[in-house]
Amino acid sequence: MKLQGIIPALTTPFDAQGALASDRLHENIAALNRTGLSGYLAIGSTGESVLLNRAEFETVLAVVREAAAPGRILIAGTGNDSTAETISRTEFAASLGYDFALVLPPYFYKPMMKPDVLVEHYQRVADASRIPVLLYSVPQNTGVAIELDVAARLAVHPNIVGMKDSSGNVERMGAILASVPKSFQLVAGTATTIYPSMLLGGKGAILALANFLPEFCVEFYGAIAAQNAEQSLDMYHRILPASNKIVGAMGISGVKYAMDRRGFYGGPVRRPLLPLSESQKKEVETLVAVLAPAMFTS
Repeated sequence: MKLQGIIPALTTPFDAQGALASDRLHENIAALNRTGLSGYLAIGSTGESVLLNRAEFETVLAVVREAAAPGRILIAGTGNDSTAETISRTEFAASLGYDFALVLPPYFYKPMMKPDVLVEHYQRVADASRIPVLLYSVPQNTGVAIELDVAARLAVHPNIVGMKDSSGNVERMGAILASVPKSFQLVAGTATTIYPSMLLGGKGAILALANFLPEFCVEFYGAIAAQNAEQSLDMYHRILPASNKIVGAMGISGVKYAMDRRGFYGGPVRRPLLPLSESQKKEVETLVAVLAPAMFTS
């Protein structure tokens, strides 16, 4: 299956008591199925992955698999500091029929995470996996970037087929694309890099923004893919404030509140994350209303 288009990095919904709200997740995906999204990422960074236990991880994957419309790309975030646990989680995703495993690098023992350590970790996971593996570079969260030499060494593995780069470093993304086989599929992890990364050979994006602006994100991708430079640049400039302020500055709390305002279910975040202040909520409302007035809810 080709990795392309716009895929939301799904949020994980919780109820007022902090418990997993599976019914709300099902409802969100049912609504997203009616858009032009290519698929779904379950248990990524936006899904509060490090705040879920193993049982919740398995429940979320099962709900997303059940709710997703036929033909959608399904990606499971299975990365863990333990190689063995990463393999176990990847096997569970494979048993449900997921198409890809998205694997972030181990990062807790940061001083030890040299290139050879990362390469061996990924090779062991890929060797054991029944589904293709995607590298995941998100150094703003992990402090460990997947640099050019590591990506190039891993790209030759037959079961490592692509990468999600959320670093925001377009220069690194371009260097990686120039150093890997043409079959290697790289997608952007931020709305601010989707346009330049696709010009360099990227295939699309996995975005938190697509949880509450799916139509805009899909239209933006379409304009870039059609090489409509004028429309692409216009939409790029329009999407930057929401991407930088809601996703970048406010994080998952901002994404979930924006979802609530658009008629999806965002709900609360888990501690230690905190809800937005009243001034932040008003800023989100203004940004979302400008980009998507037709579905803005009061």
